[in-house]
Amino acid sequence: MLLVVYAATLAPGVTFWDAGEFIAAAHALGIPHPPGTTLFVMLLHIWAWAWAPLLSYAAATNLLSAACTAAAAGVAAWIVARGRTAAPAAAALGAALCAGAMSTVWLNATETEVYAAALLLAMLTLAAAERAGREPGFRWLVLTAYLTALAVPLHLSVLVATPAAIVLVAQRPEGVDWDRALLLAGVWVATAGAGRMSLPIVALGALACAAGAYVIAPRVGVRRAGGVAASLLLVAAMAVSVVMVMMVRARLDPAINQGNPATWGALADVIARRQYAVAGMWPRQAPAWLQLANVGQYADWQVGLSLGPTVLPSVGRTLATLAFLALGVYGAARHRLDDCRTWRALLTLLVCGTLGVAAYLNLKAGPSIGGGILPAWVEHEARERDYFFTLGFWAWGLWAGYGAVMLARRVGWPTWTGVGIAALPIALNGWAVSRRVEPDAALPAAWAHALLDATPPNGVFIAAGDNDTYPLWYLQQVEHYRRDVTVVTLPLLPAGWYRDELYRRDSLLPERAVAAWGQGEGDADVGAMVVRRAVALGRPVAVSVYVERDTREQLGTRWTANGLTFVLAAPAAGSDSGRVVTPDVVTARRLAADVAGVLAQPVRASTDPVTGYFQHLMRCPAYVVNWAAGRGDASLDSLCNLR
Repeated sequence: MLLVVYAATLAPGVTFWDAGEFIAAAHALGIPHPPGTTLFVMLLHIWAWAWAPLLSYAAATNLLSAACTAAAAGVAAWIVARGRTAAPAAAALGAALCAGAMSTVWLNATETEVYAAALLLAMLTLAAAERAGREPGFRWLVLTAYLTALAVPLHLSVLVATPAAIVLVAQRPEGVDWDRALLLAGVWVATAGAGRMSLPIVALGALACAAGAYVIAPRVGVRRAGGVAASLLLVAAMAVSVVMVMMVRARLDPAINQGNPATWGALADVIARRQYAVAGMWPRQAPAWLQLANVGQYADWQVGLSLGPTVLPSVGRTLATLAFLALGVYGAARHRLDDCRTWRALLTLLVCGTLGVAAYLNLKAGPSIGGGILPAWVEHEARERDYFFTLGFWAWGLWAGYGAVMLARRVGWPTWTGVGIAALPIALNGWAVSRRVEPDAALPAAWAHALLDATPPNGVFIAAGDNDTYPLWYLQQVEHYRRDVTVVTLPLLPAGWYRDELYRRDSLLPERAVAAWGQGEGDADVGAMVVRRAVALGRPVAVSVYVERDTREQLGTRWTANGLTFVLAAPAAGSDSGRVVTPDVVTARRLAADVAGVLAQPVRASTDPVTGYFQHLMRCPAYVVNWAAGRGDASLDSLCNLR
């Protein structure tokens, strides 16, 4: 059922944020942004190839997320049903339906994002751990260790579920087996160390495995105990070794080659995400109470988003949240009575997926929280980060669905009534999370087409970030559209590998500008070098309307505006001829006609304003026409770029 729901609401093509990059990377079998998500890219590549005769490339990769999430729901239902002693199988079905209908889970399931595949791997890990805790021998424990370590080539968010797996492994029919728990905990720590590229943490995990082997040696013999520990570490190493594919592919320089992990050092940098300023757990980047409030804000979006599809709470949505929170509490209580073993695992998953993630990631305040409380200069996250808490919301959904069925049975209602209540979030979220609603569904591709069309032939296009870069990469690599344009992303310019790529592939930087990450000039300074080199090569330069005015004026001083790009006239940056913008009315009229279809109706209200914002930017060609005709006194930047 969930697969049908996801397919009906599946994005028909590329979406905003990371999806365009993932699709382009899968098509080129390349390397997306750190940590590279090697296994995910390979799965996408194979899956899309298999569906090639029937679906477009983007639709196929989106469908993989739907299939992974639906499969994760099936595995979760199996886990809940397997431990059942008094509940009907319908309770497991209700749990799966409710968990799969959580808005964050659903949104991950309908676009090309790694979190759907990570959810499936987490559930498979718990399923293997469930078997490892109930059956004799160590083969299921070895499989659990292997699945745990696959988090490194897939996505480290899977490790949020490992404490729940340890709980399942430790609880055996004869009592608590701390030895097995210590063995799996050692693999968990070693895997986390591999994901951070920290040899001391890996060594600590190996020591924990050795300690577990020492403890079980009196029962199974020294040789077998050593063999178990060695097997666990060996399969974990085999799983982690998948990241080596990145080095092989990087040496072939695929079109998408972020981090260029062609050497051991560069590979370690990509896996450990050293390109980013990864925050430690202290000092807190926002007050702890505000970080917890952020989790609560995201929780309020999960079961009734169509009742109030904005970042602000609504009465109906909050009442739905409270009702399903109560069902979750009741479901947890009944689950504890029915099977305390799996109840402990879900409780661990809930705590780790909410409080644990909030404590470990130490996020800045979300973009829509803290207004009037935090000083104006305090940095916020670039976007809402509810997807980081997917596993926590998943655990809540499992208990809420379980509780709905068990409550219906308690009051004497038919079992199907409880299943219907558990599935109610499908109806309460459907309109708000569907990616097939127009004009939202067509906007990302239309925006990318318009930006490329607004760039002169053989041009160099200067982008401001993800959403004026990744959809363009998708069009160029997958649909082979306007490959004559070189996209240069300003925030990547401080990275040495990116400077080298611009120098190596397009001669857009001098060799002296290629330096180690974090050294040398800032992004605008290096951007000015790119502009000068492009001019010297006779290539036109266009700057996205999404780039802020101050940055654009560091790149050049005289521009023609067509509404979606500012095209460099003359002279280049550094002259004293003044800063002048003149309208290109002919191009603006053409672009306004091209995008009219996606401007005919407004986008839906949403917790993510990205679609509405870029629809606003697509109105800028019409603003240029009016501005040129003297029907506007404001500057183009104040009319268009609201950043």
